[in-house]
Amino acid sequence: MNNLFLTIIFFFSLGAYSQDSLQKKSNRLSESELQAGEQYVIDTIIDGKTTFKKSEAAIKPLDTIKELQDHELAAEIDQKWMEELYSTSLFDTIYRDVKGLKYEAVYYPELSTDTLKARLERLNAKTPFNVEYNPGLENVIKSFLKNRHQSFERLMGLSKYYFPMFERELDNYNIPLEMKYLAIVESALKPRAKSRVGATGLWQFMFATGKQYGLDVSSYVDERSDPIKSTESASRYLAKLYQIFGDWDLALAAYNSGPGNVSKAIRRSGGYKNYWNIRPNLPRETAGYVPAFLATMYIFEYAKEHGFIQHKPRFNYVETDTIRVKHMITLDQVSEFTGVKMETLQFLNPSYKLDIIPVIEGENYTLRLPRNVIGAFVNNEDEMYAFAKAEFDKREKPLPQLLKADTKTRYRVKSGDYLGKIARKFGVRVSQIKRWNGLRSNNLKIGQRLTIFPRNPSSTTKKTTSKQKRSVGNHKGKTYKVKSGDSLWSIAQKFPGVSVKNIRDWNDISGNKLKPGMTLRVSKG
Repeated sequence: MNNLFLTIIFFFSLGAYSQDSLQKKSNRLSESELQAGEQYVIDTIIDGKTTFKKSEAAIKPLDTIKELQDHELAAEIDQKWMEELYSTSLFDTIYRDVKGLKYEAVYYPELSTDTLKARLERLNAKTPFNVEYNPGLENVIKSFLKNRHQSFERLMGLSKYYFPMFERELDNYNIPLEMKYLAIVESALKPRAKSRVGATGLWQFMFATGKQYGLDVSSYVDERSDPIKSTESASRYLAKLYQIFGDWDLALAAYNSGPGNVSKAIRRSGGYKNYWNIRPNLPRETAGYVPAFLATMYIFEYAKEHGFIQHKPRFNYVETDTIRVKHMITLDQVSEFTGVKMETLQFLNPSYKLDIIPVIEGENYTLRLPRNVIGAFVNNEDEMYAFAKAEFDKREKPLPQLLKADTKTRYRVKSGDYLGKIARKFGVRVSQIKRWNGLRSNNLKIGQRLTIFPRNPSSTTKKTTSKQKRSVGNHKGKTYKVKSGDSLWSIAQKFPGVSVKNIRDWNDISGNKLKPGMTLRVSKG
């Protein structure tokens, strides 16, 4: 599985080439025949040899390029991997392990006690946490290494995205950078993780504590799931706890169980202040909390020595950027306009509970996108908001006009299906499928039945095609023949001053679907 996934990542990385490093010749080219100043995508891979063809669009969103070069098996595996990274199963496993942490001896000959002592001593020298050896910590570390190897590999892949933003906020508040490992123990790096008592987000804030530290929770937004805002609040909270206890181990324990429970444990222990001395008097979950944190720190710091394969994330933090939203938009509108997959947008923008980004006076809500899409989005921002407004205006019609009984269909989920794929199949939105079926997450089960109200493309297609033919036939200006992989947005990029709305208006197109071979008007005259 790991080798196959790394192979897929390698293929993805070959999808598009920078203009300064390539060279060209004809339709199918070897690497030595590519020419500087052009963009290419993979054409074939035969017996380990890759050939390329010139990209049809000067600018293509990252996800569009990936779709063009994917094959069915690769796409299915990648989608399952993304769902695994974004699911809550790993969080539930960690929560259960920490709550019921055991300290029995574990047979793990790959790590000797002497080696562990030496490594913990080196780790203790460079961190303010108390990482001294004790048999209980040894057993926790060996248990994690033996039983959770695959889980930690997945977490290491996710950490490449989250840790850079954690470290920046922790450093701003003079918090030890090793505190980033706390988010793994708290949430398994799941921004929408929710505990059984309602603690939410990467840092597991309760509703009241989140409000106290400036995290807004409303019908649209839960900032406890915002990676940057929640990390800033966690840093402020941890700084306050350290100010109270003067010890980072005790600050960790207080973060989990509250300062009151730690002060009670100190009293019951006879006044001891070392975590290991007061641990028997702490709540059961907190008693396993700091050992789990220290074991996680050890495994990440010595991952190479233990042979962990650190998967690359789909995005690095520096490969994304944010835009302040000026008008209300939905993530599926952004997906339709930019070509970025809905699942990617949800991963990058986890704090929007309904996949809607509101605009509220006094608030500053942002949209995070892959960096290579940011420029094109900003350049077409007005059209994006006009498109969103038109979509919202359509939704204001009474429900019976939108959803007629005779258009309802039941769809059975098959292997490889995910909401974005099903939505595209029926010409609807992910948010609509979720609303029609009462879904609160993106997870689907094979065999699950979904109620869908598909758009009726038959009459619309005939009407649009005949109108479009008459329109193009009398047109004296520029035209463009649609190629495979084109979208309205990518075509608009080819003609300066032409917007998606222009192309729709000039060609009587109401939706976004195009067929290769169609001829479109791309000028007014």
